[in-house]
Amino acid sequence: MKTKITLLMVIFLLITGLGFSQKNEPQSIISGKVSIAKYHDRDELEKMQKGELLDLYNERIEVIVKILPNIAFATKPGVTMTSLGIPDTKENRKALEDNIQASKTYFESTIEFQRKVLPYSDKSNLIAAILFYEETLKSLHTYNEFNKN
Repeated sequence: MKTKITLLMVIFLLITGLGFSQKNEPQSIISGKVSIAKYHDRDELEKMQKGELLDLYNERIEVIVKILPNIAFATKPGVTMTSLGIPDTKENRKALEDNIQASKTYFESTIEFQRKVLPYSDKSNLIAAILFYEETLKSLHTYNEFNKN
């Protein structure tokens, strides 16, 4: 009798676990950190040490890598395939997961390279790049003006 109760409990727990594992919450097309805390002007950047500039540069690359490839879908986190009317199929979910993983891998290898090589860059070039990236990110706020829907 005790064996039957134990067996039924184990089966019940397995079925419950399977039920919860089958629920696939929609994944956001853009996830993680996708904004920067502050935009800078040239004078502010000129006063910073090169190490601070390297951090700002890498932070802006991270945001750009996460947003720009997906701009046709979304410019902010929280948008899912379902909310865009894209069928929530196994193939589409897999494609999104592959895309997110590819972006993550690309970003990690880019940052690894940047940490090794970027310290050799000229401070004025770093400042110019940061300002350019920030202007690019600011332009995302006006993206909807180009969308005629």
